Amino acid sequence: MTVTVRDLRPEVPADVERFAHSRHLALPYVLWTPDGIRHRQAHTHPDAHYRSLVAEEDGETIGTAQVGMAYDSPEPGQGYLNVYVRPDRTRRGAGELLVRAAEEHLASLGAAKLFSWVLDEPGNRTFAERRGYRASRSAHFLRLDLVNGALPPLQDPQPGVELRTFADFADDPRPLFELDAETVSDEPSDVAAEFTEYETWVEETWKHPLLDRDLATVALVDGRPAAFSSAFTDRATRYSTAMTGTARAFRGRGLAKLAKNASLHRARAAGYQEALTGNDTDNEPMLAINFWFGYKICATEVRHVRELG
Repeated sequence: MTVTVRDLRPEVPADVERFAHSRHLALPYVLWTPDGIRHRQAHTHPDAHYRSLVAEEDGETIGTAQVGMAYDSPEPGQGYLNVYVRPDRTRRGAGELLVRAAEEHLASLGAAKLFSWVLDEPGNRTFAERRGYRASRSAHFLRLDLVNGALPPLQDPQPGVELRTFADFADDPRPLFELDAETVSDEPSDVAAEFTEYETWVEETWKHPLLDRDLATVALVDGRPAAFSSAFTDRATRYSTAMTGTARAFRGRGLAKLAKNASLHRARAAGYQEALTGNDTDNEPMLAINFWFGYKICATEVRHVRELG
């Protein structure tokens, strides 16, 4: 049997479905849907030179990679490649071929430093280290059972604080963009990000097909967006928090916790059964909030970096 690597064909529904299925088997802690994959393929900023790669064996998708440049980072020359092989299809050369194709693509774009998330398992880490990658920071995947778990009771907002949803900003989401940009810039990471283009944020985030504007929640202080908890869903049973944060001027008041609690309660009432999220292992304030909700760590990834000559 021969393993080959090629680009994803987003115009072929079955190809995208196979990509989503393979990713789900390898990384079930993240929402992978055909609509979400197609959206990222079509709407990622051109400067990212983004590609989705497929490792195929006899017509079966056994591995995938998402590859691109960190175009929104203030430091130039940084690329990323996130490679995942189905756990029941390892040791067939798929990972090696995907990494090679991804590195060649990024090197052709002038990348000097490559970043890759690697599941924190001995075989995966050894695979990365043998290819010249060294371990950097880590992050946890967390899961909350919305059916059997007990959410903290809803809390009344403080005086001057109002809870709204993203849907309430449908006519003008720019205040949400500004809040998101400020919180993202403070998020722990070894690849800094800056949101400076509103139109790009609208295409990549606001118009994302999995963003649930009725569940994503904003805390306003005297009418100004101060904290938020975004919500992505598969429109079936799974809910995921992509980002929760508070503007610098309003931190320490429990506003992010208030917003996320309201969102989780609405998600459970809407029939969602499982809540997912992820946190950098150094983000102790957010981890503490998620543990307060009842989230439990279900897996860990370690970011690896390789500097090209």
